[in-house]
Amino acid sequence: MTTNRRMTPARCTIVPPYLLERLAALSDESLAHAAESARRSLLVDAPFREVRAGEQPPMAPRTALPPTAGESGGAGTVSAVTGVVRRTIWSAGNRETLPGDIVRREADAPTADPAVTEAFDGLGDTHALLWQVFDRASIDGHDLPLDASVHYGRDYDNAFWDGTRMVFGDGDGQIFTRFTASLSVIGHELAHGVTQYTANLDYVGQSGALNESISDVFGALVEQYTLRQSVEEASWLIGLGLFTDQVEGSALRSMSHPGTAYDDDILGTDPQPAHMRDYIETDDDNGGVHLNSGIPNRAFYLAAQALGGNAWEAAGQIWFDTLTGGGLAHDVEFAAFAEATARAAITRYGDDSAEHRAVVEGWAGVGLG
Repeated sequence: MTTNRRMTPARCTIVPPYLLERLAALSDESLAHAAESARRSLLVDAPFREVRAGEQPPMAPRTALPPTAGESGGAGTVSAVTGVVRRTIWSAGNRETLPGDIVRREADAPTADPAVTEAFDGLGDTHALLWQVFDRASIDGHDLPLDASVHYGRDYDNAFWDGTRMVFGDGDGQIFTRFTASLSVIGHELAHGVTQYTANLDYVGQSGALNESISDVFGALVEQYTLRQSVEEASWLIGLGLFTDQVEGSALRSMSHPGTAYDDDILGTDPQPAHMRDYIETDDDNGGVHLNSGIPNRAFYLAAQALGGNAWEAAGQIWFDTLTGGGLAHDVEFAAFAEATARAAITRYGDDSAEHRAVVEGWAGVGLG
């Protein structure tokens, strides 16, 4: 039987295709290198982007979840999770063949390569948030080792989760710097792995935008938890540090004020909507998954702002409970996800709690009351 379901693609990229397409069309000779890098990056990503209705996208191999402690597996009983991080970093050597050569393991001393250090530290920071805050042992909940490859491709303008590992390009040097430079990017992409192992939201339309938004939420939380930033102190920017000084902009996306992350002669104006009245109907970008994610992003920010303090505590816990609770349909839309977060808030904090009110009012603030 033919299915129209699009499962989480093997490659979830941080830079949306509409940005790369704009760069690829540049005719300014001074930006010829950036334009050529964008064209190459689009070609690399094309097989994972051009999925038609009724087709399954290319999928990376997925490791079956091991039985939980006390359950019998094929080879015997599995021991309890430990929460111990196990990281391995490879270098692709500017080729497009993965994984590359191992350059750092968990017990190894730091190298002189900043991309290796940033990737290693970022994997550890993401693991720390999951384990120390949400009691989740790695992205699968079963101590899955965390792997990453740096120096992927030649001036590759992106980073992605491919279903099994993180992969980072070095950027073109004119518009984008190396993609390991932003901790929110590392947290964002690894969060796609958490979604893959839990709700596995379809990567199209509103469920795809929620897939992206959830990654933005946890990308921001990784950064905030690592830096111990409160709601008021945090930047709420996704991709801070990715742009060179040639770009008039701060980051790829703003969660607090979607549509304001950049306003640049080269990149144009950030197109993200912040409210349902501005929802974008499009067939591009898998139905606007990087565009309309601004709406649930803003709802999370409003809920966190209303509660104050640290966003990873109440607001983050509610979103985590919603994602991992098993109650989300794979094709969930914004309204149903909003209801699910409200139920999660009631379950954990109570019907009359400030947390429940903050969640409801957050969604109301984006037109989903």
